[in-house]
Parts: sequence; C-alpha cells; structure tokens
Amino acid sequence: MGGYGFLRFSLPMFPDASHYFTPFVFTLSVIAIVWASLVAFRQLDMKKLIAYSSVAHMGFVTLGIFSGNMQGVQGAIFQMLSHGIISGALFLCVGVVYDRMHTREIAFYGGLVNRMPVYAAIFLLFTMGNVGLPGTSGFPGEILTMLGAFQANAWFAAVAALGVILSAAYALTLYRKVALGTIENPKLDGITDIDAREWVLFVPLIIATLVMGFAPSLVLDFTKASAETIVSAFAGAAP
Repeated sequence: MGGYGFLRFSLPMFPDASHYFTPFVFTLSVIAIVWASLVAFRQLDMKKLIAYSSVAHMGFVTLGIFSGNMQGVQGAIFQMLSHGIISGALFLCVGVVYDRMHTREIAFYGGLVNRMPVYAAIFLLFTMGNVGLPGTSGFPGEILTMLGAFQANAWFAAVAALGVILSAAYALTLYRKVALGTIENPKLDGITDIDAREWVLFVPLIIATLVMGFAPSLVLDFTKASAETIVSAFAGAAP
C-alpha cells in the first residue's frame, strides 16, 4: 500500500516535493535493505525471517520508485507484484510445516527433503525467487530497480547491491537448515509431504512465479504507459 501511494499520489501529484525528498528516501531505502537483511539473518523463527526479508525487498521498491526513470519505476511495480506472490508463497511454505509440527523454530527442522521431497522442491523454487534467480519473477524487478537506482545515484545503488548478497545468504541458509541434511529430530519421522489441498494453493503461485520470470514483458508492457506518465511528472520537477 505504501508503494502504491508513492506511485499513485506522491510522484504524479507532488513531483517537486518527491524530487526534494529523494535523497532522504534513498537513505531510508538502503538502510532498510541492509539493516533488515542483517536482522533476518539472525532470526530463529522462519516466519520472522521471511517478514524481515519483506522489509528488505520493499527497500528496493522505494529505491526504484524515487529513481525517477523508466527502469526504476517499472522495476518497482514489477517487484511489488512479484513480492506479493513470492512472499505469500514463502509464508505458505512455513504454514505447511507449522500445520504439521506446530512450531516455526528453524532449529526444530532439518532434512525435510528426505520426508517431503515435493515440499522441498517447491520451497527451493520460492527461495530462489526471493533471492532473485533469473527465470523467476524475483529477477526482472530486482535488476530493473538496481539499474534505475544506478542511473540516479551510483553510490546508493552500490550499497543496495550489498542487500542482494545478504538476501542470498539468509535465504539459502534458511533452506539449508530446514530442508537439507539428515533428519536428526525424531519428531519429524512421521511428517508427510504436501497434500491435495496444499497443491491447489501452490500451483497458481508456481505458475505465476515462472511465467513472470520467463515472460516479464506480459507485465512490463501493461504497466509501461502508467510508468511513462509518472516518470514525465517526476522529470518535470525542479532539480
């Protein structure tokens, strides 16, 4: 909702004020990206880790919006749509194991691939999407926002790039601790793989993640006209 507010109201209706506060928003964005990524890395609860990951990714959105160019604005819009899919899917992945074991503690799990191979594969897909792997919906938005930010201010973009590295660190660490290795907790011996109800929930998210990743133009072409209007208003603001 905050990102929508910037796109719908701040930049088109108050371009001068938006331009004036751009350095401030850039500063807050890179702080959110780096700080939230570091906090996420230290979480012991899967849901909290993903929540802080969301804060970090929204830092990329505001960075792209206030870049004031087509790459940044288009990337921000794409990132918002992708984030809604991938973040929701990751929360669903947490819900699947919580529904079975009633705990979200990372240390409780480990080796789920041995008992839940389908779940582990789905969890891996959305983890890679969260990292921004090419071929998933996380990649186009992230690369466009970074390109837009680099055009606006290379220093802020360089600091934000650290967040990309940190996101890979905490996301892959979470996956390794939860899904890989051997099962050491005997309580996990009877855990079952995803059922038909969960398949119904996951399939649309999987399709959306892959379609947006391999064919981002389906979204970018649709949002191009609106992005051009926003960029034109921002470009006309006082320097």
